[in-house]
Amino acid sequence: AKNWDLSSLDLIDKKIMVEPGCIKDWALAAETEAKTVKGVTQVQSASASVGIVNSYLATSNGFSAGYSRSGANISCVSISGKGVEMERDYAHEGRVYISDLPAPSTVGLLSGQRAVERFGSKKAPTGNYPVIYDERISSTLIDHFLNAINGSSIVRGSSWLRESMDGQIFSKDISIIENPLKARCFNSRPFDSEGLKTSSKAIVLDGILKTWLLDLSCGKKLDLKSTANAVRSTSSPPMPGITNITFTNGAKSKLDLMKDMGTGLVATSMIGLTINPITGDYSRGVSGFWLENGEIQYPVNECTIAGNLRDMFKTIIPANDARKHLSFSVPSLLVEGLKIAGK
Repeated sequence: AKNWDLSSLDLIDKKIMVEPGCIKDWALAAETEAKTVKGVTQVQSASASVGIVNSYLATSNGFSAGYSRSGANISCVSISGKGVEMERDYAHEGRVYISDLPAPSTVGLLSGQRAVERFGSKKAPTGNYPVIYDERISSTLIDHFLNAINGSSIVRGSSWLRESMDGQIFSKDISIIENPLKARCFNSRPFDSEGLKTSSKAIVLDGILKTWLLDLSCGKKLDLKSTANAVRSTSSPPMPGITNITFTNGAKSKLDLMKDMGTGLVATSMIGLTINPITGDYSRGVSGFWLENGEIQYPVNECTIAGNLRDMFKTIIPANDARKHLSFSVPSLLVEGLKIAGK
């Protein structure tokens, strides 16, 4: 990597290092606002932080360079109900610049509202139904796809997508773009963890898989060039990873997708994970809201959804609610024909 422009990444907020008392005030403001929501019985935690991460890389081939990134975060976890009928939910916001951060009271209010909305949860019906992955968890579904095209999985032959290069994975109106040079974004970087220059690229274009995610080692084993996707920690060797992705925004709102779906589940939280890396068979515990005639009927928990990732990706319909500032900018996603195990 040579001649990059750090200023275009805009990763340092010169006003980030505020007084400790200011950070405490943010957390208290979030907690106070959450407690004002009718039905909130307690605030489990409220926190805030600011900081700067300084990274420097020197490699055996002579590369030597570094960069810095600032960050500010606010989070709040609220609880509704009492005893065995308690429900918990959260809200979190993080930005590179303090000036881009929402008001702490906004974070606390959203945390409280989400916890109250989940009160009185029960199991969903068992059967085959469509599922909407809410925007705040939809990126987890796309993360399974990114893991399947990771060069280390391809080299081992342990990916259900290992024979799918240039194949149709999503519908023709869906693309996935990686942009490591996205301004004011936590995962942006001018070079990867092996000193190779990063650039924007299409991982999926018009639904077709266009590239693996490769570092030098995996690229060599596959007789391909690195895609400059190496990541590493101070205690591990480089391995393929991902920076910032943008999933195609849809034409309809989440509410429109809910109306189109009619009866089904809106998933807002997930626990546990079972994936067969060879076949793509998929199962997760979920909670969220049950819909009938496109309208929310009641909150649900203690349910499991299952399907096959290859089949699921072909049916995905995106909403238009992706948040552009996130490293994983993925909208709410409607997936057809999942198996729901509930009551």
